[in-house]
Amino acid sequence: MHIEAGIVQGAKMILSYGTAAVSFGIAGKLAINSIKQSGLLPIGLKTILSSVLVLIFFEVFPHHQIGVSEVHLILGSTLFLIFGASAAAFGLALGLLIQGIFFAQFDLPQYAMNVTTLLMPLFAMSYLAKKIIPSSIAYKDIKYKDTLKLSLVYQGGIVTWVAFWALYGQGFGAENLASVFTFGTAYMSVVLLEPLIDIAILAIAKSYSSLNNSFVFTNRLYNTDK
Repeated sequence: MHIEAGIVQGAKMILSYGTAAVSFGIAGKLAINSIKQSGLLPIGLKTILSSVLVLIFFEVFPHHQIGVSEVHLILGSTLFLIFGASAAAFGLALGLLIQGIFFAQFDLPQYAMNVTTLLMPLFAMSYLAKKIIPSSIAYKDIKYKDTLKLSLVYQGGIVTWVAFWALYGQGFGAENLASVFTFGTAYMSVVLLEPLIDIAILAIAKSYSSLNNSFVFTNRLYNTDK
């Protein structure tokens, strides 16, 4: 989902700085709440683990340039279900930044757009999770249909933001529209795979109930919200 260099240029870049600031503001508020609930060390450790996984997702997992951007298997819903919203948010932001600094310096000018594209759908997915997953059910016990809904919101959100940046930067010409459509169609194929990965990982978590007391994972993974 990396926005390619040159798609948004000049003064138009200012908007991305604003959306990134809002994204970090929401992430910061979530982090403060998490620290109040479980302390600084747990949220810090979960953020580090999330960052390492994000870097692996970006650098090790297959990714291909299609249309206006790249298609990645980001597994945002997986990070959310395992580590919680705040750790997943900062993990995505830090993983993206580390990738830019050490492996893809040409992506750094687009960092604000890319981090917005990753975080805003995560926040929307977190909101949806509160609506569709009853407080009496731990994440390890949710069904495939719920993981599918979460994935649809997250991946659909990424496609929407990429399309927005592309149209904002390059306009509504036929070639640009075709490129956006090609990317969106290819990227939504991730939705078919991500819920299966989520269910597999949740099944593993269910098998290791002894991890219930570990502060490495979000409390909601093994416990209800009651």
